[in-house]
Amino acid sequence: MKIVKLLLIAGLLFTVKAKAQENRIPVIRKDVPLDSIRLSDPFILADRSTNSYYMTGTGGMLWKSANLRTWEGPYSVTQTDPSSWMGPKPMIWAAEIHHVKNRYYYFATFTNRAVMIDTVQGRPIERRASHVLVSDRPDGPYVPMHDATYLPADKPTLDGTFWVDKDGKPYMVYCYEWLQNLNGTIEKIQLKPDLSGSVGAGTLLFRASDAPWSREKDENGHDHPNKVTDGPFLFKTKTGRLGMLWTSWIYDVYTQGVVYSKSGTLDGPWIQEAEPITPPNYGHGMLFTTFDGKMLMSMHSHKSVNGRTVRVPHLYEADLSGDKLRIGKPYVP
Repeated sequence: MKIVKLLLIAGLLFTVKAKAQENRIPVIRKDVPLDSIRLSDPFILADRSTNSYYMTGTGGMLWKSANLRTWEGPYSVTQTDPSSWMGPKPMIWAAEIHHVKNRYYYFATFTNRAVMIDTVQGRPIERRASHVLVSDRPDGPYVPMHDATYLPADKPTLDGTFWVDKDGKPYMVYCYEWLQNLNGTIEKIQLKPDLSGSVGAGTLLFRASDAPWSREKDENGHDHPNKVTDGPFLFKTKTGRLGMLWTSWIYDVYTQGVVYSKSGTLDGPWIQEAEPITPPNYGHGMLFTTFDGKMLMSMHSHKSVNGRTVRVPHLYEADLSGDKLRIGKPYVP
């Protein structure tokens, strides 16, 4: 009888574990150093109401920290609608959390791999779009709002971020993916006042090929500007200058650039800096201020290890006190 009970318990534990894996329930870890976390597109919210830092990114999970040094997670925080265009288990990329008017908004890229929207140069393109979820808490759960879509169903869009422009209106700034247009763009679309949907159509801000530093070679070995746009993030310097971080490539090197608006608004024109702003193989950066007033850039390193791409979050000191963003030394909490 004792053996039977042990077998039943073992079977129950196996079933629970299998169900957890099937439902993608994460194993929560504590006291995890930042450089031990594998995460693309790290975005950090410093939330003063809870005196905690919240980090999310690609994968849609959430990490929490009181000091930026050690982290707890990953937590699953999204509750998407399986009957929506996203499908039952969408991929989640480049998530961001923005605190606006006492609510928390989860900007992310969702992909339904079961739905194809186009084929360009023999490459099928999946249904992918930037979208916004909402919660009353920084750690979720984040749930859908009113509009089923924010951006056109026939365009692959990604890496949506948030900005309130000089006109006082909220906007999503996002990438229109190079897979379809063959020269990736960064665009804006106006949002409703409560961010529950979009207003009108998107408009072009700039193209990947506008950057003087981005490079790639075509199939004939000829040099061209790179076609990839990735990871926009808006900021203002102390002098009031509007800038944007964004990422592309220099051949096979992932590279972080910066661009400034001549008008001080999203409408630009946008003037590209001649040189990248961070070391090679770092990108998809964002800026935040710590609870003790230090400006930091969060981004991930990008390298190949034994054929696998490994991305690790990093922190660098940043300075917006002048007319341009300046990046300093690595920051170790």
